[in-house]
Amino acid sequence: MNEQEFAELAAGFALNALTPDDLAAFTRARSDHPEWEHHVQADAETAALLADGVADVAPPLTARSTLLARIASTPQGADAAAAASETPAVPTRDAQTAAEDPPYVDPAPTTSTIQAVSRRNWTRGLLALAASLVLLVVLGYGAVSINEIVNQPPAVAALAEIEAAPDAQTATAELATGGDATVHWSESVGKVVLVSDDLPEIATDEAFEMWFVGEDGAVSAGTFAAPDGSSTALLDGTVVAGGAVAVSVEPEGGSPTGQPSTEPIVVIPTA
Repeated sequence: MNEQEFAELAAGFALNALTPDDLAAFTRARSDHPEWEHHVQADAETAALLADGVADVAPPLTARSTLLARIASTPQGADAAAAASETPAVPTRDAQTAAEDPPYVDPAPTTSTIQAVSRRNWTRGLLALAASLVLLVVLGYGAVSINEIVNQPPAVAALAEIEAAPDAQTATAELATGGDATVHWSESVGKVVLVSDDLPEIATDEAFEMWFVGEDGAVSAGTFAAPDGSSTALLDGTVVAGGAVAVSVEPEGGSPTGQPSTEPIVVIPTA
């Protein structure tokens, strides 16, 4: 399973809509690739925002009582036969009494009812989102733009925060393969993002690992994949004063020793 397939399953997981087979595959991939967890968190946050945007509405409490009242007042047995023969039937004493009695009032909603309301509200939230997307299309937004708004990766969102910060900083270095890598960071935002292009092709069981390099050595800042040679990755940590950010090729999941096992393909000074 690649990261794109995992991201699609993460959306289904947030909606509790995965089949048993998909759920099993998703759970295995989630355990094998902790660096993909940001997809799960982003979809869970989107689901929570949609749920919060719809007001709670209690289900009607009169449906059951109304049905019981109608059953009580409907001719039964001999009365039903008389009605069928178009001969007016005299209401029985029980029917008259039931018709005169006040309607039965249901008790307070049970836990099952409340859960049903929650599921209905969630469905309404999805319909509201769909309507909003249709409106965006009518106003001229393309499908690609809408997808970017709804499924914006955390790294892209963090990059936008950094670029909007007054203390945003960048540093760039070239790769031996001809590409380049740029580190974006902001002390006020407290995030660091690496944007890279034309990265070398690596094996399917390998990954790119980012490192904060300082006087005390290298500290892992997470791994990322770049199937098309380009990537925007959010680093786990902050820039080391007077240090650098490096990228090395490691086994899938990261270096087992916690230190770079190969020579870095790029080192970007952040001093």
